[in-house]
Amino acid sequence: MENKKTYAGIPEQYAKLETAKVVLIPVPYDGTSTWQKGADKGPEAFLSASNNMELYDIETDNEVYKEGIYLTEAVTENESPEKMVDAVHSEVKKYINKNKFVTIFGGEHSISIGTIRAFNECFNNLSVLHIDAHADLRKRYEGSTYNHACAVYEANENSNLVQVGIRSMDISETRVMNKEKVFFAHDMAVSEYWMDDVIDQLTGNVFITFDLDALDPSIMPSTGTPEPGGLLYFETLEFLKKVFTKRNVVGFDIVELCPNPQEKSSDFLAAKLYYKMLSYKFSSEMEDQEEYSLNTNSPFNQLSKFKDNDEYE
Repeated sequence: MENKKTYAGIPEQYAKLETAKVVLIPVPYDGTSTWQKGADKGPEAFLSASNNMELYDIETDNEVYKEGIYLTEAVTENESPEKMVDAVHSEVKKYINKNKFVTIFGGEHSISIGTIRAFNECFNNLSVLHIDAHADLRKRYEGSTYNHACAVYEANENSNLVQVGIRSMDISETRVMNKEKVFFAHDMAVSEYWMDDVIDQLTGNVFITFDLDALDPSIMPSTGTPEPGGLLYFETLEFLKKVFTKRNVVGFDIVELCPNPQEKSSDFLAAKLYYKMLSYKFSSEMEDQEEYSLNTNSPFNQLSKFKDNDEYE
């Protein structure tokens, strides 16, 4: 997967690393998925759909691409899950330390082990908001601790993990799950206040890992492991807008797009979702509505909240 173009075909002036506020890292990896293969084609399909997307967001009255979005070379390490995670971790941390708002598009969910590790090392008081159909809390699966089924085990051990939309899991995961911070799909379906309840569980800094199978298969069929009973589009946007408004979202990843050449709507939904999340991030900053942000118009003057660590060159 070569990087010879800009994200969504935006003008070059908005796509330079030096001036861009946002970095987008594609990770076309599908080394541990256990049912439908094809998540390694997800970033390419997402970028292709993004090229056909209108760049003015009606809801926020914003053209967020003008904040600058730099599309990196893809992380293509695939010799082993462990080496892939190390490569993702290094790349993500490099751009965090360049004071960028770092976003990642996979790829299967095991890539998030590396992304979450990097953010947890760089930000104090971090919550990981895990939006998914699956708990992904196995310590080891099929002989590896870096399997997609283990995607947030480490986050559960080392950060404030809050899980939303869960509707499929193994009984072994109940032994490590903090049920006070898990919002099961069947409970959400009958709760008027689940969105506010989730936000109450989040600390000031939030990293979002969004598995597209959290969405209902009626709107997102092209995932590796679709599950009935998922989130619908506008309730998802309502929830995300609340999170971006009320907490300081420091970055996010989107994973598990498994494109089907005969079904392009999933690719386009993923593209729109990514752009919506950026629009919420920057519109909430510009309106100065974030309770936990610094008193500044820039979302990137958060270095006082970083943990001490060596700068990456």
